[in-house]
Amino acid sequence: MQQSLITTTQLGQIILSARKAKGLSQAELAARIGVSQGRISQFELKPETITTEQLLLLTSILGLEISINLRNTSTVTKNKKTDW
Repeated sequence: MQQSLITTTQLGQIILSARKAKGLSQAELAARIGVSQGRISQFELKPETITTEQLLLLTSILGLEISINLRNTSTVTKNKKTDW
């Protein structure tokens, strides 16, 4: 399933959903990535703190793929505020 990512909040929700779909606890995912369980919690609640390297590692472990595309300009609201 393809999901659009517009806000950091959405990123945290995607990480949480993917982790649960894989049947992984925060502690199990943390062990695979080499961070603490608290750091995984932070990824899910405050995903703006994730480094690019950590994000790529997370997506690999969770079976996710990152794709960057041009946004359809007809769906973009002028001056729309994002959460970052």
